[in-house]
Amino acid sequence: MTAMPSSQDGLSVRDANVVDFPDILRLNTEWVHFTSHLDEAALAKLHALSPYHRVAVSGGRVVAFLLALREGCDYDSPNYRWFADRDGAFLYVDRVVVDTAAQGRGVARMLYDDLIGLAKASGIDRVVCELDAEPPNEASARFHGACGFVEVGTQWVADGMKRVSLRELRVR
Repeated sequence: MTAMPSSQDGLSVRDANVVDFPDILRLNTEWVHFTSHLDEAALAKLHALSPYHRVAVSGGRVVAFLLALREGCDYDSPNYRWFADRDGAFLYVDRVVVDTAAQGRGVARMLYDDLIGLAKASGIDRVVCELDAEPPNEASARFHGACGFVEVGTQWVADGMKRVSLRELRVR
């Protein structure tokens, strides 16, 4: 399942590949307090599992990425498992990261629109994700709310150190 290349305002979205891994790891490390640790081996595994792993590029530089997984993957994330334990097909946004310098330019929205287009074309009714509720990730909550995601549950993760809001967007 591969989305088509798209572009807007000097930004383009394309499939991620191995040469992008150093940039993806750099971005993930910059925002690890909202995502989770990722090394090259874990990234390679997620990349192989993912039907949607795309990057946004500006001026030849990777400025964002989004990695999503389908139901039925061998992935032990407690947030992924929460959705997997319920019925139905979905695309799970494992992580979306936008470089600080590229924020506010619609990059995340462009990636989400691309992902939603893929979900619709593939007959998938739901795009799901989680975001930090305690401690809060206010920017993510505003963004996902503006995109139409609604909370369908919460859970404590990271040995009780973080509570996440589990969100869903119906695309059909």
